Amino acid sequence: MREFELEVPAPDKWGEGLVSVPGGEPVDIDLRVESVHEGMLVSGTAGTTYSGVCGRCLTDIAQPVEVEFQELFAYPGEEAEDFEVRDDRVDLEILVRDAIVLSLPFQPVCQPDCPGLDPATGERLTENITERPQESVDPRWAALQNFTPEPDAGAPRRDVENTGKS
Repeated sequence: MREFELEVPAPDKWGEGLVSVPGGEPVDIDLRVESVHEGMLVSGTAGTTYSGVCGRCLTDIAQPVEVEFQELFAYPGEEAEDFEVRDDRVDLEILVRDAIVLSLPFQPVCQPDCPGLDPATGERLTENITERPQESVDPRWAALQNFTPEPDAGAPRRDVENTGKS
């Protein structure tokens, strides 16, 4: 068994969508390699930082991501394996890349309660938190406002009795 601590740059951009790990971003890998009968068992953790934009308010974000992985690199043989030992070496790039990309958030947010953008103005709601947004009336229903008073106008209401009959 051998243990390694590595810091390597991401060779290319990892991930697509709103967030990704840019090429050249350092990836910290803590690695444990064990010799087993079938090949080499590789386990460890990888950590880096992803960057992109918030899925609600489009603010730039950068967050750390850490993943665990474990894979058996088989000795070359008759059967084709996904991961094989070649010249007493293992290639971790695909394993680490796949683990990190699969752990990236699909809809990242800058904060858990991000209110997003104002649908009318397109401004970030986090910047205008003191102003209450005006509640707009659907233009298809605007004509009905002329027929009924506002609910807070104090209009008397009849009590409706529930008779239980449907």
